[in-house]
Amino acid sequence: MTQTETITTRRAWVMATRPKTLPAAIAPVLVGAALAIRDGRFAPIPALAALLGALLLQIAVNLANDYFDFVKGVDTAERTGPVRVTQSGLIPPERVRLMMILVLALAALDGVYLIFVGGWPILAIGAASILAALAYSGGPFPLASHGLGDLFVFIFFGLFAVCGTYWVQAHALPGIVIAAAVPPGLLITAILVVNNYRDIANDRKAGKRTLAVRLGKAGTRAEYVILLVVAYAIPVALLALRQAQWMVLAPLLTLPLAYRLGRSLFALEEGPALNKTLGGTAQLALFFSVLFAVGLIL
Repeated sequence: MTQTETITTRRAWVMATRPKTLPAAIAPVLVGAALAIRDGRFAPIPALAALLGALLLQIAVNLANDYFDFVKGVDTAERTGPVRVTQSGLIPPERVRLMMILVLALAALDGVYLIFVGGWPILAIGAASILAALAYSGGPFPLASHGLGDLFVFIFFGLFAVCGTYWVQAHALPGIVIAAAVPPGLLITAILVVNNYRDIANDRKAGKRTLAVRLGKAGTRAEYVILLVVAYAIPVALLALRQAQWMVLAPLLTLPLAYRLGRSLFALEEGPALNKTLGGTAQLALFFSVLFAVGLIL
């Protein structure tokens, strides 16, 4: 009996959502909500709606990636990452596609409320987010296959997520909000960097030209380090510029974890061994953002 034959349908659907990636949706919303608390503009219902929307969009992207990578022949039996439910035959492609559409519809429904609260800027962000979720792996010009995935992850899961969360509560966008959106955006992008680093060989063979494929292994490791260094530099800069108090340096407590993750990448680990680094980077993004949020409030 193979490993996939022992997986129940319920567990397969949970796997399809890729729970380990969901901190990427939670982290920026926490920072946006913390900034609203800091400024006395916190509104719990819009903040929760922003969190729900972020989670739904993350799940939709995961489902779309699972489905489109299978139908485009990117995911094969040689894949070294976590099990993909479509490629492994756990869930038929048409059901994955249907679930993707359903999750996007739920995200759009949540977006109706957020648009009511936040106006046309949220309409623009929401529409762009849904289009990007589909265009990331699908469509005639898949972003991930043309080296644009890293940029779009930074924009949508960093800048848009933090700024959008703050906007629906405060209806304003101070400069510190944009600056504070950078660290979670960079760390969430680092999750993608590890994922693409692990898949360089398979993606190159399938003709998927991710940024990791274009940069090569050495360049991708350098990208990962740069993302982390700049993320940690932002709280220091905010303190130096007197935009925050010393507690904003709380994220530096996660430096040992960041060091271990960088070291594992430079250890030239391959294939499944990098799945632990992938999960660890997602944890880093969440832990950093929680401490960053607390530091901004205090």
